[in-house]
Parts: sequence; structure tokens; C-alpha cells
Amino acid sequence: MTLQEVKALAAKGEGLKIEFKKKAAFPEKIVREVIALANTEGGDLLIGVDDDGTVSGQRFIEEEVFVMEKAIRELISPKLEYSIFTIKLSEKKGVAVFRIPHSPDRPHFLQEKDRKQAYIRVQDRSVQASKEVWEVLKRGRIPKDTIFTYGWKEEILMKALGEKEHITLKEFAHLAKIPRFLASKTLVRLVSANVLKIHPQESEDYFTLKE
Repeated sequence: MTLQEVKALAAKGEGLKIEFKKKAAFPEKIVREVIALANTEGGDLLIGVDDDGTVSGQRFIEEEVFVMEKAIRELISPKLEYSIFTIKLSEKKGVAVFRIPHSPDRPHFLQEKDRKQAYIRVQDRSVQASKEVWEVLKRGRIPKDTIFTYGWKEEILMKALGEKEHITLKEFAHLAKIPRFLASKTLVRLVSANVLKIHPQESEDYFTLKE
């Protein structure tokens, strides 16, 4: 990768597939961005680039790369494959690009105390994946035909979606008068069957009919 290519990437600004970091301070937090990229559509983490897209570089970029590689290796499960490009701006300053694939082993997660936390990309932010998103990622790993029965729960759901275009897990559970876990299973099954689409959000996901 050339400096020109790095500048072209930076010029796009942060988004679904691009994240900038000035330096690898707090690598245990930056790995969340790596996990989110791998779990969503893949993308690039640029170290040595300011929030506004200025390719200013970072002193001793090799040390930044070392710190990030250690964090990725020790904190992310399952193991994540990725590529690194290091570009020199001057004798002391450089930029690093971590190219993260859309991983076939998703969901990747961070083990925090006794909890596994997965993250996904929503526009230019990395947010914690809900239980439903986690399940959809897991099922998407091995694509297969999902067979489901169309019963009264699904009928209530389709009627609601016909009236207001999107619905949340909480709204569906309330409408159908069913426990949250059952509403969750129904929605995930319909997403896996390509009937619904899940829209991850920072607060609460919502579901729409698949176009």
C-alpha cells in the first residue's frame, strides 16, 4: 500500500468500513473497533490519522503496531486473521493500516470479566451487539435454508409490519403477548430465513421486512 492510497482512504472519512486512530493508546478499547469491522463488512483501521482525516502520522509507528497486534492476539476470540501495511511519512513518523476482512469466523468477541462482548459497526460507530445480532451472525456463518412455520405469532408480526414498516423486539413481545425470549427466537429465525432484516442500533435494534 502506498501513501497515496492511505490518503485516498483517509479522504473518505470514518464510516461503516473505516476507523481512524491517532495512536494506539488504550489498545483494549481499540480492539472493539477491530471486532466490529470483522463482524460487519470488514474494513480498515488506520493508525496515525486524525479524526478529521489528516494523515499526520505517528512517531515510532512500529511500536504502535506491536501494541495493537498484541491486543488483537490476546483479547479477541476466536482468532482473527488480518493484514498490516506500514507506510513511512518521514524518518520518525509513519502510518499503519490494519486491513480487517469480513470474517468467516464471526461473531468475534472480547472477553470482559465473565462476559463475552461482541461489537458491530453502525455507520461510523462501533456498538455492542445485541443477543439477536449475535445469533444472526452465528447463523450466517453457515448459510443454510431455514424452515419455519407460519403461525399466529408470525401473523401478528406481519400485520404490525404492514401498518408501521418496522418493529422492535419489545414491541413484538408486547403485541403478541409472548415472553421476550420467544419473541427473540421468532425474529432471529425470520431474519435467518431472509424474511426480515435486522437493523442494529445503539439503543434498541429494529426489524423490517426484507425487500
